[in-house]
Amino acid sequence: MLDMTRHYLFDGGMGTMLQERGLPAGGKPELFNLEHPDVVREVHRAYVEAGSDIITTNTFGASRHKLGCDPAPYIQQAVALAREAGAPLVALDIGPIGAMLQPMGTMSFDEAYDLFAEQVKIGAEAGADLVLIETMSDLLEAKAALLAAKEHSALPVFVTMTFGEDGRTFLGTEPKTAAVTLTSLGADAVGINCSLGPEALVPMVREMLRYTHLPIIVQPNAGIPRLERGKTVFDVGPEEFARYAEIFLDAGVAILGGCCGTTSAHILAIKEKMAGRRPILRERDTAVCRLCGWQSVVELRQDTIATVGERINPTGRRLLKEALYKKDYTYAAELAIAQEGEGADFLVVNAGLPDIDEREALPALVQAVQRVSPLPVVIDCSDPAALEKALRIYSGRPVLNSVNGDPDSLRAMLPLAAKYGTAIVALALDDQGISNDPAERFAVAQRIVTAGAEQGIPKEDFLIDCLTMAASVSQDEVMATVEAVRLCRQNGLKTILGVSNISHGLPNRQGLNCAFLSAALAAGLNIGIVNTSSAAVMETIAAMRVLLGQDRSAAAYIAQYSGAVHADGPQQGNTLEQLILTGVKSEVPAATETLLQQETPLEVINSHIIPALDIVGERYEAGTMFLPQLMSAAEAVKSAFSVINRYLPEGAGEKGTIILATVKGDIHDIGKNIVKMLLENYGYRIVDLGRDVTPEAVVEAALREKAPLVGLSSLMTTTAQNIAVTIKALKQAGAACKIMVGGAVVTKEFAAQIGADFYAKDATESARYAAQVFGNME
Repeated sequence: MLDMTRHYLFDGGMGTMLQERGLPAGGKPELFNLEHPDVVREVHRAYVEAGSDIITTNTFGASRHKLGCDPAPYIQQAVALAREAGAPLVALDIGPIGAMLQPMGTMSFDEAYDLFAEQVKIGAEAGADLVLIETMSDLLEAKAALLAAKEHSALPVFVTMTFGEDGRTFLGTEPKTAAVTLTSLGADAVGINCSLGPEALVPMVREMLRYTHLPIIVQPNAGIPRLERGKTVFDVGPEEFARYAEIFLDAGVAILGGCCGTTSAHILAIKEKMAGRRPILRERDTAVCRLCGWQSVVELRQDTIATVGERINPTGRRLLKEALYKKDYTYAAELAIAQEGEGADFLVVNAGLPDIDEREALPALVQAVQRVSPLPVVIDCSDPAALEKALRIYSGRPVLNSVNGDPDSLRAMLPLAAKYGTAIVALALDDQGISNDPAERFAVAQRIVTAGAEQGIPKEDFLIDCLTMAASVSQDEVMATVEAVRLCRQNGLKTILGVSNISHGLPNRQGLNCAFLSAALAAGLNIGIVNTSSAAVMETIAAMRVLLGQDRSAAAYIAQYSGAVHADGPQQGNTLEQLILTGVKSEVPAATETLLQQETPLEVINSHIIPALDIVGERYEAGTMFLPQLMSAAEAVKSAFSVINRYLPEGAGEKGTIILATVKGDIHDIGKNIVKMLLENYGYRIVDLGRDVTPEAVVEAALREKAPLVGLSSLMTTTAQNIAVTIKALKQAGAACKIMVGGAVVTKEFAAQIGADFYAKDATESARYAAQVFGNME
């Protein structure tokens, strides 16, 4: 059992230590467990002697997907070697799979979960003391691993993410988003590893500390790797590393260690800084409910006013209903984009229709929405099985809608909310129906909150729906709802209402909606489920934020409305460029056909598609657009080309050939695949050699294709040297090509040292370099 009132010290790097002891560049460290056990044991023992409390098994890549075989012998031996080296505690190390999960990639959540579950079961049976899930860049993959660990063992689970220089993962997830999500899912400690050197991690660690009460773990690299005389070296020595460890300890970090490039000397230096210290214990903030998508953390406090976009709900919406029956989720994604642009803080997601399989439709709908929008969602479903399927594949912390006071509802829904760490909408009704008495509605809400506490769901995570009744049929109950909101607010409960219900069956619905909304907000309503396309509704909310003191000095109101001209809802642009920028795929073919009646296919490409992609790239680099939106824009461009290609002779639109490969020993091809997608959209012919590609295969392809540009990538420190080997092979073979390189461990300095022509830090830079190379050829 771990004692979280004391500090713990992990070990340092394993892959880089094994490379010093004979592991070839690109070799699988896990194979050393069976082939060279003495070497692995020696590394472990050095860390034990340096003072490590927890030794990490040599199993970072020990999944069936990565090893290509049964991982059991490697994991079992790894645990035994750590134990034999004298490890006080043994952490089963689990790294990323090396494939992107849906909806961004092709691997399903269940496939990833099964791979992680296999590792966990083997490691737990072999005697590991805890599970360390580390170096995760996809929050959904981290969730799959965490659920697998919790559902297949009773071990404590630590989870660390890896971030880039911009403070985000490649999917746009920030440290605070990771902290909120992983805390809600029941991790025992969360934090950051690998990524960068310790200095760069300081602001990220401080952010994470603000968004979780859990112990924080930090394991930086020993700086950024560089190549020196054919050897990967790191610049941050033990003394400097320990200086930053002291900064982390002062900030409140409880668990320290090292990652790539760190040695037993680094760990010993940290040990000296930890002597005699106790961690700063932080209590959970009971005043706030934090929710998020894969980004966009929303903090709900007692005075918060927030909006939920209501339109991804097929009730009364013919177009969405037709799309769901056809299993076409594009329209729902477009509604998500529109509502985010209109100012929604959350999005309702509901797939409830007669004769539809919600267990299939709801998860698909959630994925479609998350592909294009980072906003947190309110998942609305009455089928617990369908709801659980959606909750499992959600990347972030959502709201479960809903539970009520009926014992059957409590038994079905509360365990789901507790298991997946969601907030929960509680309807103020029970098996006796809806009371006309506001006090009774409040009493039902209290009973639900009490039942939730028994399941471990805190009071602050409940959103009480006091139930909006249609004024056309229940006029006497309108103000009962408002009074119930007031009672909840006075007793420290947060509230939510479906505002549009009030005007059902009456004319001038917008007027009634705004009047009711104002009354409810004045009574203490926190969240309105509204039509965000209504300028009047959104203006009412903005005004009430001013009047109730939430918008201090009316700063947001002034910024939004000074000099503005309003209409009833935003005007959605439908030019091809705008459709690409927003990822509105369904309207792209018609817009493209319209342009082709006026311009040549190449003019459409060069005057509309390429400029739109350039803007996407600029926004991506500026951090105002993220990978999911980048990929949605790319899908929109593909849709445009599906029309344009009918007007072009075969190959007429291609700008030239580019070869892409992930180098030998590395199966992490996520970054390469993103580059491929973007370059194809710019009109280049891509020869994708795949992953774990030998230098000989790259040379053969470069000479055969006479490609002017070759792109090489590597994610891991242990495989980065194979970029240098491949470049040397290309030059020795006389390949007449420029070479661009990229990947998590690759830097501009490293690229220059190994003779690369270009360093592409992301996909948009690769497009810029391609334009430079092929532009010079014209």
